[in-house]
Amino acid sequence: MKRSVRSVYLCVGLSLLCVASISADWTNWRGPNGNGVAPDRTLPVRWSATENVAWKAPIAGAGVSTPIVSGDRVYVTSQIGAGVRREGTHPRLVQGSDAAAQGERALSIDSAGSDPARTVFVVEAINRATGARIWERRIDAVGELTPVHDKHNLATPSPVTDGNLVVAWFGTGQVVALDRSGAVVWQRHLAKENGAFDIQWGHGTSPVIHGDLVILLCDQPARSYLLAVDKATGKDRWKTDRGQGRASYSTPLVVEGSFGAEVIVNSTERIDAYDVKTGAFLWHTGETSRFAVPSPVFHDGVIYASRGYRSGPYMAIKPGGRGDVSATQTVWKIATGAPYCSSLLYYDGIVYMANDVGVLTAVAAATGDRVWQERVDGVFSASPVAGGGHVYFLGEGGETVVVKAGAKDRPPAIVASNALGERAIASPAISNGQIFIRTDKHVFAIGR
Repeated sequence: MKRSVRSVYLCVGLSLLCVASISADWTNWRGPNGNGVAPDRTLPVRWSATENVAWKAPIAGAGVSTPIVSGDRVYVTSQIGAGVRREGTHPRLVQGSDAAAQGERALSIDSAGSDPARTVFVVEAINRATGARIWERRIDAVGELTPVHDKHNLATPSPVTDGNLVVAWFGTGQVVALDRSGAVVWQRHLAKENGAFDIQWGHGTSPVIHGDLVILLCDQPARSYLLAVDKATGKDRWKTDRGQGRASYSTPLVVEGSFGAEVIVNSTERIDAYDVKTGAFLWHTGETSRFAVPSPVFHDGVIYASRGYRSGPYMAIKPGGRGDVSATQTVWKIATGAPYCSSLLYYDGIVYMANDVGVLTAVAAATGDRVWQERVDGVFSASPVAGGGHVYFLGEGGETVVVKAGAKDRPPAIVASNALGERAIASPAISNGQIFIRTDKHVFAIGR
């Protein structure tokens, strides 16, 4: 009898371990490993605005940051108030045709009930089971508002969490760390401390948590620097000056190199790597790029990166070098064809990407050789995500193209196209068998 009871406990314990191994929280932009891949074995493939939707939660303000998921909560940031639109013509991904007709539109801002002269940032905690709001923290925007592109606002950076602390960053340079109850643990104003956040079109890079550090890339033309602060207190641990004239909308990535952990940074000047413990410069590669938006991904000792802007280069690089590693650490490099905004995705030996106007491409991770390409309707700013044997491409019109992931003997194949009917630029989040999609006005939990 005792042996039977022990056997039952053992089976239950193993079952819980299996569940833990195939699902995870989505703690930051592009997931806990910063690569857009979830360990879930099964994910939704088909849905609509009303079908296979667990809940649909309204958001207090507007923005394009990715929601993050931790335990029983979904966290999302937004901005109330229109802010400042940069003067002049704003570049579009769609060229030579009607951008709006193809789904590329300005951020939908509903300022009813708010003071248009007052800009407020919002962090919300949402019950992941029901979609009900648990709490809301509002932070007044302080200082000069950077003029932005009309497709986003100053709530573009995605928050990050370690399960206990939620760190949110906004385009004024304001950083706030909150506990699970929404109380402020610490906050800073980096623009007041170190100079204006004056990047063209508005700040976009998200914070990164690594161990007891919060890493913040502040590539602003007037002054660029990489900053690591203590996660518990917000005080500086190290700060590396990156000079003037650089700009980046890309989120850094921490990878393991042959000499230890490295912070990889994509900027307009090049790709750089720094020692995560000290901030010391390690290596660089790549040519200049007018707008550096995509973030790198890492798998099995190789960094897959694209430079951004229109049909720029993309490449595979090994970390661990010193100085200029263009000739020594590059595995392969393709001169053109990468997306303007969205990042690459590595999944099961294949690198996936969606360019600005709907060309989906898959290349062999080992060589960069193309294995599949197909044109679909839509405009793509969000970065693709993957899990359960599928790759998900979210277009700005709110339609997700679902692709059956390829294998050695089988090319990828489109299996579904799912419309929500709302504009969406934020990259999706995946957690525990569900896909979370943030639109201009809502967060959708897809899958029952």
